[in-house]
Amino acid sequence: MRGHRRAERVSAWRGVAFAAMIFLLAGGGDFVRAAEDAPKAQPVGDPALEARALKLGHELRCLVCQNQSIAESNAELAHDLMNQVREQLAAGKSEEEVRAYLVARYGDFVLYQPPLKASTVALWVGPFVLAFTGVFALWRALRRRAREEVPTLSAEEAARAEALLRDTDERGQS
Repeated sequence: MRGHRRAERVSAWRGVAFAAMIFLLAGGGDFVRAAEDAPKAQPVGDPALEARALKLGHELRCLVCQNQSIAESNAELAHDLMNQVREQLAAGKSEEEVRAYLVARYGDFVLYQPPLKASTVALWVGPFVLAFTGVFALWRALRRRAREEVPTLSAEEAARAEALLRDTDERGQS
């Protein structure tokens, strides 16, 4: 019965591998090509404006990647946002106005350093509370362990344990 289940599992995995191979051969690579062909962010001709856009782009989080700035990300949305930043700066808006526009549209999450307010207080205070709680719990556990008395064996119990160990050792070597 056990061998039959194993054969079914192997057969199922073969089917999955076969389907994946067919998918890739039939054009599954189009996803990779689509990512490579995605429109890239277009730098503007003015070097000073481009420097401002890149500086601001490094302060804004990519909403798709979430661990990269929109200036670093290859996601299509990040390229669109970078182009939007460039367009707004070219139109004469300040960095603060562009930042405010993106926050109004996507929320404080788009900022790498969200402002301290009621809705973001957990982001700012949470790590410190967790660290303090962990250190406090460790301190209490170590204090409790230091207070515990280590039980000692009476002379009779020690002799009996020694005899049991000797007996076990003799059986193991025989």
